[in-house]
Amino acid sequence: MNLQRWIGRREPNWQRLDNLLRQVEKKGLKSLQATEIRELASLYRSVTADLARARTQQLGNTLIQNLEFLTTRAYTQIYQGSRRQEWQAVIEYYRWGLPSIIRQAFPYIATATALFLLGALTAWWYAWQDPTFVSLIVPERIIKMVRDDHKLWMGSIVGTEPLASSSIMINNLSVSFGAVAGGITMGAFTAYMMIFNGLLIGVIGTLVTQNNLAYPFWAFVFPHGALELPAIFFAGGAGFLLARAILFPGKYRRVDALKFYGSLAVQLVFGIVPMLIVAGITEGFFSPNPNVPNPLKYLVGMILFVLLVAYCSRKRPIERH
Repeated sequence: MNLQRWIGRREPNWQRLDNLLRQVEKKGLKSLQATEIRELASLYRSVTADLARARTQQLGNTLIQNLEFLTTRAYTQIYQGSRRQEWQAVIEYYRWGLPSIIRQAFPYIATATALFLLGALTAWWYAWQDPTFVSLIVPERIIKMVRDDHKLWMGSIVGTEPLASSSIMINNLSVSFGAVAGGITMGAFTAYMMIFNGLLIGVIGTLVTQNNLAYPFWAFVFPHGALELPAIFFAGGAGFLLARAILFPGKYRRVDALKFYGSLAVQLVFGIVPMLIVAGITEGFFSPNPNVPNPLKYLVGMILFVLLVAYCSRKRPIERH
């Protein structure tokens, strides 16, 4: 092989790749046009082949080192740069995308919330009218503890915080994913999940109120409930989005409706998971802690809820105009 002739043929490609890389290193991958990005990828493959040939033919350490440096720079910008873009997309989603999705899905989230409140008010009414109604939903062990010992059951978490926190997270995630998947049943199971959880909180709330334990009970609920309950409502909204696609596809074909509304539902789920993780940690470590004053627990719960509302109200500057 004539070394000088081969270098003469290949060197323009090396110089072109070097020029593109300099631009990317200064201004980022977005500074390239689509054709230049394709050219960058093609040149990277071509120079990689040149490096392999130079090594095989033992064409000199200087040339091999220069080609190694060039291919390393190209690899870093093409692959590491794409990873940076992926992380930027994740940050962009949580910064602006999720609040926008929540606003789009608000009618469905509101429906889930209304069903939960319906269940809670129904339980409250029946529990006051008929004390035996409580035993249909709440375990007898908890009823005896509240009525006979005038104690709350959350103290059992103290001393087992890591295990309790992980168990709470798993339970909350299973409830939320169940509510989302319930959309496949045309929303019937999602509605059941919302009403049943409302019944549960309504009955327990009535039980502790009847036994003068409402203040410490809601002090326990407020810190984690400020995130946990909205997350469950979001999950219910995601389930109703799927039900909407099945029952009322509108101008779309049912398959296309499932793709569209399913995409919104999945994006909601991505927002639910971090909320439930934070709520699980709070419920395991902070809410049952006897050393934390109850007023502080109420304050933390209210702050978390206000921050969540403010976050959901965020709009991109372009949306405001």
